[in-house]
Amino acid sequence: MVVFMIIYPHLSFDGKAEEAFTFYQSVLGGNFESGFHYFEDIPGAQIPDEEKRRIMHVNLIFSPDQQIMGSDSMPSAGHQIHMGNNNHISLGVDSKQQGKEFFEKLSEGGEIESPYQKMFWNAYFASFKDKFGESWMINYNLKENEE
Repeated sequence: MVVFMIIYPHLSFDGKAEEAFTFYQSVLGGNFESGFHYFEDIPGAQIPDEEKRRIMHVNLIFSPDQQIMGSDSMPSAGHQIHMGNNNHISLGVDSKQQGKEFFEKLSEGGEIESPYQKMFWNAYFASFKDKFGESWMINYNLKENEE
C-alpha cells in the first residue's frame, strides 16, 4: 500500500521559538506560511500574561514538501522542555481517516498528550509519545465544507 504523507520536523522551545525561527529564516531563507501564532490567539483561553506571546505554532516553508514547524512550551500547563522531548515527528496526512488510523496504531501503548480531535485552526490534530518514547504529531487540514 502506498500512502501519501509529508513528514516534517517539529521543534519545541522554552520561550525562544520566535527568535529561533527568525534566525533560521535569516540563514536558510523560506517564508512563514501565515506568520507566528501566539497562545493568546486561542479563543477563550486563560493564558498567564508571561505566556501570551509565546509561540503556539509557526511554519517555515522552503518548498511545498519541505518545512520546519515549531512552538514554545507552556509552563503553566506543566510543559517542560528537556533535551530529548523538544522534537516531534509531525505527519501531514492525506485524509481525516488516515490520521485517525495512524494515531490509533502509533499511540497504542504510549502516552497521549492531545487526542486526535478537531481543533480551532480547522484541522484534526493529535500529539503523543509512542511506546518507545518517541514524540509524534499528526495533522490533517480540513478541506472546504468538511467537518
